[in-house]
Amino acid sequence: MELTSASWNTRYLQKETGWDIGEISTPLKTYFDQLTDKLLKILIPGSGNGYEAEYLFRNGFENVFLIDWAISPLHHFHHRVKDFPVKHLIHQDFFEHKEQYDIIIEQTFFCAIDTKLRSAYAKHAHELLKDGGKLVGLLFDDKLNGDKPPFGGNKEEYLQYFSPYFTIKYFERCSNSIEPRKERELFINLVKKQTDA
Repeated sequence: MELTSASWNTRYLQKETGWDIGEISTPLKTYFDQLTDKLLKILIPGSGNGYEAEYLFRNGFENVFLIDWAISPLHHFHHRVKDFPVKHLIHQDFFEHKEQYDIIIEQTFFCAIDTKLRSAYAKHAHELLKDGGKLVGLLFDDKLNGDKPPFGGNKEEYLQYFSPYFTIKYFERCSNSIEPRKERELFINLVKKQTDA
């Protein structure tokens, strides 16, 4: 299957968005609800319709950024959340993005990229995070598909990608997944490792 900006945009336009649950997922809502620093700079890559960003923004987080290389979901988000800063909606390939963040939120992006890019994803997430920054979110703990998104995997495989770049704070089966994903998700909280100067 072709994985390009245009092909993803077409999927949104044709409403072929089976991954979209129409609201923020319970595990991420629970995580966000314990954050107290509303000034944290947060990036949500492959943001899609951005329910996580909307929830954060409505709860006073001012430095939330969405990035997607499909333009349609960013337009949809802008129309839905009209007071969200337009300059925080980034139409770009995640792997070309250059900035610094306190937290990167993972939600159905890792499973959508070509599996050959998984190590590059871990490396680039590390590069985008400030010292002590975190990669937090959900990964599928399921085989899923081998020829098209969503691509599956398991903890043992994922640790090969993330361990070189992150200290593992939490990487376990999710206890509060939504019903369709119950027993099929891992919740991760990974802290950027310091690089040698």
